[in-house]
Amino acid sequence: MSASLRQRVAAICAPLPGAEASDPWGGGHEAWKVGGKMFACIGSVTPGVAVKCADVETASMLIEAGVGARAPYFHRSWLLLPEDAPEDELAHRLVVSYDLVRAKLPRRLLADLPVREGA
Repeated sequence: MSASLRQRVAAICAPLPGAEASDPWGGGHEAWKVGGKMFACIGSVTPGVAVKCADVETASMLIEAGVGARAPYFHRSWLLLPEDAPEDELAHRLVVSYDLVRAKLPRRLLADLPVREGA
């Protein structure tokens, strides 16, 4: 039996410096945040994990390429990766999303975060 999406996402996100999971709305959501800002979210009903892309154009290109779908309830720059996303694609998209969100954090928060290996 393969690992669940939540387990796969946690294995990738937990080692990222400052990454924390919570259920901000209740009901079984899993939001991964860095510095209090979300970079990945698993909903309680819709299968898949939502991740931030650099911009709307990147998200649109990935949707057109079949990598994922439009993430409901999120800005158009977010992408919904399917539960069966290949491991390398899942890891890449989660880390890119983390890096995008982390880069926008205020300096005072960034100063408290260790440098991510491989960044």
